[in-house]
Amino acid sequence: MTSRLTHHATTRRTLLTGAICAALPLPALAATAIPAFLKPWLAARQTKPGSWNYEDGVVWKGALDLYVATGDADFFNAVMAAMDTRVLNDGSLPGFNPGEFNLDSINSGKVLFPLYAITGEPRFRKAMDVQFRQLPDHPRTHSGNYWHKKIYPWQVWLDGVYMAQPFQTAYARTTGNTALFADTVRQIRTIHTVMRRADGLYYHGWDESRAEHWSDPKTGLSPNIWGRAMGWWAAALVDIYEASDGLDAQVRAEIAAITRETLAAAVAVRSPRGLWHQVMDQGHRDGNYEEASATLMFAYALMKAGRLGIAGAVLKAIGQDSLQSATNAFVSPEGLNGTCAVAGLGGHNYRDGSYAYYIGEKPRLNDPKGVGALMWALAERLKA
Repeated sequence: MTSRLTHHATTRRTLLTGAICAALPLPALAATAIPAFLKPWLAARQTKPGSWNYEDGVVWKGALDLYVATGDADFFNAVMAAMDTRVLNDGSLPGFNPGEFNLDSINSGKVLFPLYAITGEPRFRKAMDVQFRQLPDHPRTHSGNYWHKKIYPWQVWLDGVYMAQPFQTAYARTTGNTALFADTVRQIRTIHTVMRRADGLYYHGWDESRAEHWSDPKTGLSPNIWGRAMGWWAAALVDIYEASDGLDAQVRAEIAAITRETLAAAVAVRSPRGLWHQVMDQGHRDGNYEEASATLMFAYALMKAGRLGIAGAVLKAIGQDSLQSATNAFVSPEGLNGTCAVAGLGGHNYRDGSYAYYIGEKPRLNDPKGVGALMWALAERLKA
C-alpha cells in the first residue's frame, strides 16, 4: 500500500507510524483474526480521487480502528494515501459540497479527529471546520431534527443519525461548544420518541410532513424495520457516547440507557444462527435473508457498549459471538458476502419501504458498508 504514496510522504509516515506502533500493543490474536482478503481489498479498491462520500468514510474508520487495535501501519497508510487528494494543506475538501445539504457527506469527516490526534497535521484540524460548515444551515424538521437530505424534505432516516451526529459530538468536544452536544441529544430524543416501536425496534424513516407515499398518514413512519438502518442507529449511539467523553454526564447516561434498550431489542430478534435479517423482525417470511452489514454493525455496537461500560458482560459476549457467526456465515477467501448494496425510501425509482422492496435489494460481495463494518467489529474484538 505504501507504493501509492510519494517518497516524501512515505518517509514521513513511516517515521510517524513507527513511533506510534512502538507504543501500541499488538494483540496476540491479531495475526489470525484479520481475514486474508482485507489488505488486498484495501490496496485494490478503486475510488474517485478527491471524492468525499459516506462509503469511503465507513471504510476509513474501519482501517483506522484496526490500526489502533493492531499497530499495523498498512491500515493507517491506506487512509493517509486517500487523504492526499481529499484533505489539502489549507484544510479544504475538494470533494465536499456543503450546499447539497446531504447528511451522508458528513460521515467521512469523522476520520479527521483520529487523524489529527495521530499526526498533529494542521490540515486535519482546519478540515473539521470546513466539514462543520454544512450543519448550521442544514434544513431541519419542525421538531428540530436534520433532514436526511435536501432532496428528501422533512424526512428523518436512522442512517442520517450515524452520518452526522458522531461528527457533531466530536466537534462539540474539540471546540468546547457544548450546545452542539445538547442539540445532538435533542435530536436523539425525538427519534426515540417518534420512531421507536413498542418492542424497542426503530422504523427506517419518518416523514414529518406525511407527504411521501411510504409514510403512514397518521404517524409519518415508514412501514418496516430495516436491518442496516437499525445497525446505523446502534453504531451511532455507541460512537456518540464515546465521542462525548467529558461532556454532560447526566445526558451521557441518557444516551447509555437508550443504547442498552436498543441493543436488547435487537438481540431479541437475532436469528438462531446468531445473525440479523434484512427485515429484522420478519425472519420467518419467505425471501428474507440474513444480512452481513447489519449483523456486523450490531456485533460492533454490542462489543463497544461492553468496552465502554454501558452494557454488561452478557451483551458484550453476544457481540463477540455475533462476530464469529458473521465470519462463519459470510467471510470467504474472496471476501465478505451477504451485504445489501443499498436500500432507501422514495427517490426517482420510487422505494416504498415495503417488505417486498427490502428483500428485493439483493446482497453482493465486498460492499464497502459490510467490509467497513467488519473492520469496526474486528477492531473491537481485538481491543477486548
